Amino acid sequence: MKAAVFHAARDIRVEDVPAPTGVAPHEVLVRPIWCGICGTDLHEYAMGPIVTPSAPHPLNGSVIPQILGHEFSAEVIEVGREVTRARPGDRVSVMPLLVDNDCYYCRRGLHHLCRRMACVGLSYAWGGLAELAVLPEAILAVLPDGVTGIQGALVEPAAVAAYGVDAGGVRPGDRVLITGAGPIGALAALYAAALGARVFVSEPSPGRQALIRRLGIAEVIDPGATDVAAYLKDLLDGVGVDAAIECSGNERALQTALASVRSAGRVAQTGLHTRPAAIDAMLLAQRDITLVGTWCYPVTDFPRIARLIASGKFPVERIVTAQIAMDDIVENGFDALLSPTGDQVKVLVNARG
Repeated sequence: MKAAVFHAARDIRVEDVPAPTGVAPHEVLVRPIWCGICGTDLHEYAMGPIVTPSAPHPLNGSVIPQILGHEFSAEVIEVGREVTRARPGDRVSVMPLLVDNDCYYCRRGLHHLCRRMACVGLSYAWGGLAELAVLPEAILAVLPDGVTGIQGALVEPAAVAAYGVDAGGVRPGDRVLITGAGPIGALAALYAAALGARVFVSEPSPGRQALIRRLGIAEVIDPGATDVAAYLKDLLDGVGVDAAIECSGNERALQTALASVRSAGRVAQTGLHTRPAAIDAMLLAQRDITLVGTWCYPVTDFPRIARLIASGKFPVERIVTAQIAMDDIVENGFDALLSPTGDQVKVLVNARG
């Protein structure tokens, strides 16, 4: 079967690999439909291996080369004899985190912090950028009838964004700043708007500014032309926003988030920083600000996100800027997303061709 396989930095090959030959009692054979290219995938392509294992993974022994793809929807083809959560023909979204269910964090319900966590499409035998994959039934969320395959592929990044907004304590009527309008920032803006918040997005890229404006759910601020914190405080009663969700992984953006939030407000750090960031820690104490980090999402959140999408209140498909064939994944996917002059935000790959 055809799959997109990571071998090393700048070395992703669309090649023939052995297809699955069967399923265990609690496993499911699926045919991926659409699969997103994630920022983690981009980091692997540009600088990896980072999270793809160059030595056998402690949870499952996986090692590169690795079939990529952890944001995907799929159709169930075959189920193991003890599977009860899905049937052939079901369309599913895949919650890709694989955990040991026995470590300190798993025993406390914090499975997304598992000390031996692996991930489908990064440290597992299979991934969503392939014609077939074998998955544990426990990680599948059956999609409601009204949710499309494209929407189903976006449940995973939508869960990341929602966790950040929820960690920021956002409530209806709150004023919220999102820093960074990449895929997670755009989804965070959509989710905060769905909760009934007034949303502001700080983003320097003209292309990403245009995407947020097309969504019609937020005021866009260019941090290269405007002092974001001063503007928001002047606009909002002299105090600023109730919460800020930092989605860029940029030091200046984090500083802007802290400066923009009101006293006793909350800042959620959701974007991943690749280097240490300096902040004025005195702000946290002097203004009673809560700064909280988020990692992935609660592993039980996919059905809720899928239902919210089905309701029409969370139109995640609107952030998609390109749909490509698997054969074009390097040039029109990875290279286009990494291009400093490119205008792509979210690229989905047709896993069937």
